[in-house]
Amino acid sequence: MKNLDKYKSLLTGEVDGLLLTSRYSRHYGAEYDIAEGVAIVTKAGCRYFTDSRYIECAENNLKDFQVQMVDRNRNYFKCINDAIADFGVTTLGYEEDYLTVKELMDYEKNLNAKLVPFNKPIFDFRASKEEWEINLMKKAQEITDKAFEEVLPRIKVGMSELELQAELIYCMYKNGGTGLAFDPIVVSGPNTSLPHGVAGERKIQAGDFVTMDFGASYMGYCADMTRTVAVGFATEEMKQVYAVVLEAQTSAIAATKAGVTGAFVDGVARKVIEDAGYGQNFGHGYGHSLGLEIHEAPNMNTRNQEPLPLNAVCSAEPGIYLPGKFGVRIEDVTILTENGAIDITASPKNLIIV
Repeated sequence: MKNLDKYKSLLTGEVDGLLLTSRYSRHYGAEYDIAEGVAIVTKAGCRYFTDSRYIECAENNLKDFQVQMVDRNRNYFKCINDAIADFGVTTLGYEEDYLTVKELMDYEKNLNAKLVPFNKPIFDFRASKEEWEINLMKKAQEITDKAFEEVLPRIKVGMSELELQAELIYCMYKNGGTGLAFDPIVVSGPNTSLPHGVAGERKIQAGDFVTMDFGASYMGYCADMTRTVAVGFATEEMKQVYAVVLEAQTSAIAATKAGVTGAFVDGVARKVIEDAGYGQNFGHGYGHSLGLEIHEAPNMNTRNQEPLPLNAVCSAEPGIYLPGKFGVRIEDVTILTENGAIDITASPKNLIIV
């Protein structure tokens, strides 16, 4: 089933049209990414509006939409209202998570249809990936793995976190990435205790852990991985903490499959860490879904009591963070099947000392 048909299946009563304003939903519905625009989806027809910078690209690639150009004389409101009239629309579901208050007020003031918050139904389809989406994500992960392989021998004492971050970004693009899934996290030494630390001028030193959390984007779909490596040597404490995190991750991946809850999987990893005495040092959830965005639903954390769907693509990323000392996180990407989880991250997970 095409993604656009999935959207049309939502038009059963509560709303008779969808107003797609986020880049992610427009990409999902059109199965092609246009940087700017607005789309309207109805059972009677679908239109995609964009400006002169993107009109030729849209006309050439959006086969399931009537593509129209906005300009100074015919703005988005005029175009959408024409579609509302032509398609007999009375209610439009919109993505409340992606509109500012001002944007919503402008739409409510100018559109000739009732606007209904509809973010969850619009986004729920994305939890379970189609085969072609998974293939794009596998390609993104291959690029990310290759970048890690190439950057490892470049890590040197005296190199700054920012320099290493630049090398990672270069390697992802050089190996075929069409973008970055997110701004990489590259931290060293005591900064590795910051789960989402920001690369800075700190120089890598012998005996440091270096944590790299990064991912390429390929045709709009994301990869995500984290590796923590030691520089020169690792202390016994560093080795112990690393071993606990690795056991937590491998145990939880083994317990992951479609149909179990996110809280259950999180609990498997969390128990390993708690039993080792580091429970207070694992503050974030075990994993999250990813796709067109680096963070999507469903999540694998203590709060998610819903069964995980078939073909969800989820990260597996437990960590231990000792403030002022160091931290360790190991992250792979997994595809959920009825019988288990397929780990599509190929990079080694044993403790690497560079």
